[in-house]
Amino acid sequence: MFKAILIEKLEDKYSARLTELKDDQLPTGNVTVKVAYSTLNYKDALAITGKGPVVRQFPMVPGIDLAGIVEASDDPRYQPGDRVLLNGWGVGESHWGGLAQKARLNGDWLIPHPKRLNERQAMAIGTAGYTAMLCLMALERHGMKPSHGPVLVTGATGGVGSLAISLLAGAGYTVTAATGKTNEAAYLKSLGATTIIDRAELSAPGRPLAKEKWAAVIDSVGSHTLANACANTMSEGLVAACGLAQGMDFPATVAPFILRGVSLLGINSVTQPFERRVEAWERLADQLNLDVLSLMIKDISLEAALPAASELMDGNIRGRLVVDVHS
Repeated sequence: MFKAILIEKLEDKYSARLTELKDDQLPTGNVTVKVAYSTLNYKDALAITGKGPVVRQFPMVPGIDLAGIVEASDDPRYQPGDRVLLNGWGVGESHWGGLAQKARLNGDWLIPHPKRLNERQAMAIGTAGYTAMLCLMALERHGMKPSHGPVLVTGATGGVGSLAISLLAGAGYTVTAATGKTNEAAYLKSLGATTIIDRAELSAPGRPLAKEKWAAVIDSVGSHTLANACANTMSEGLVAACGLAQGMDFPATVAPFILRGVSLLGINSVTQPFERRVEAWERLADQLNLDVLSLMIKDISLEAALPAASELMDGNIRGRLVVDVHS
């Protein structure tokens, strides 16, 4: 038996609860992992609260991230005792995920755990930090350098935003952080932000083209925020879009793209090639300031993940929620 959060939908009744399951209830897969830590992301909160159509089949164990030890494997790449890591690939949506003490998975979704990180640190980074690194890598592939100018990070106190600030600052960039929590200015500056702006400057409908302010943007918010970020980006600048906290819509015009040559880069953190996943995590292990990472972490239990999901949806969580599935 193992503990797990289980989401069920019976007729119109949607529920998420902590329960015990049997090993033979695990879904199909060629690698069984004893989970050490998971994390609570925005997508997990949507799944647990039922406030978004995230879960695609029922019953479902949520959790898009996990770190743990291989218990059994029919995949020659992984042996019992190997440390492994998973982000995305539909776990927690269409395949049982990491908010449980065990998971059975497809070996193609796993990567070896970075040697320089322990499991708790890896889940403090989680999909949020992995996505932030994918954004930075995309900016770099398109030629971005610190000398080009400041970088805007939206949703700055969230997981992606917090880790993006730390990574950018560590790489030598000047960072502007946009947040609705102006009382968190000290926290954001401790991560490396040099300028703090109120998200209200970006979240309402704006002009098709506005003053050039940033050489690049990492946006996890979408909607009007993304549109205004593009409108304020410098000529030949880059905007990496990776989230939709404000909304999935994009109420913009083509003006920034055809009058300034701004490039909008879509970041898919769910299904990246193995080599890019490994590169992202090796860079995270090498470049992320682990002392700064400790400022972002709040440890919770599986049981506490249930009420924490509502807190996350209400915007009352800062940084990263790490779930110790055995506490």
